[in-house]
Amino acid sequence: MIGSANLNIMIKAARKAGRSLVKDFREVENLQVSMKGAGDFVSRADINAEKILKEELRGARPTYGWLAEEGGGAEGEDPTRRWIVDPLDGTTNFLHGLPHWAISIGLEHKGQMVAGVVFDPAKDEMFFAEKGAGAWMNESRLRVSGRHKMIESIFATGLPFGGRADLPDTLKDLGRLLPGCAGVRRWGSAALDMAYVAAGRYDGFWERRLNPWDLAAGIIIVREAGGLAEAIDPQADIVESGTVVCANEAIYTPFAKVIRG
Repeated sequence: MIGSANLNIMIKAARKAGRSLVKDFREVENLQVSMKGAGDFVSRADINAEKILKEELRGARPTYGWLAEEGGGAEGEDPTRRWIVDPLDGTTNFLHGLPHWAISIGLEHKGQMVAGVVFDPAKDEMFFAEKGAGAWMNESRLRVSGRHKMIESIFATGLPFGGRADLPDTLKDLGRLLPGCAGVRRWGSAALDMAYVAAGRYDGFWERRLNPWDLAAGIIIVREAGGLAEAIDPQADIVESGTVVCANEAIYTPFAKVIRG
């Protein structure tokens, strides 16, 4: 697929940052790690990857705004466009030597996600989408799963850790969902969870208390693969709410009903 200039910039930036992260991942035991909060770590690798992404993306589009996990936000000369970036989604996996983490880059235009890239360097899987152009993984077109029954479907979520306040809600979700599905997975990267829904590997995903950079790219990748994605509160803005429920169209309604209680 030949994408727009913006999408090509995003893919190039993700690959460059990915090379840096893979190099550090091979030396994970020697990484300089500091505590940023309960269960939330920041590494030298994370900061270096964000620096690369910022240089590539803002270098190519200096007027666009910027929002990222480590570097915070900045207004751009063009108030309608903003990069939303997570240089390393799945930091805890990375630091434990688990090869399941990703770079996430979303492009927002007038409050809507118009392009997204989720790159898994460890597996060399590049998930990407543009509004109206479909979703892809490397050279293959993506499509959400075709399952129609909850009992045949597997779902993904994030499990609260370190005493987070959303633990009771998540336990209630699991209590309602588990008896009626084929399983729930927790792999530790929301960006990849959403990409996997787009690829039909999961049938649905939900999570609370996410950040804009966790969600931005995945939203458009799911939607362009034929899936539905909303905030858990359907009246809320999905990026700003920090919550998501997404699935293929056939099971979205019963799945969302379970999660919304």
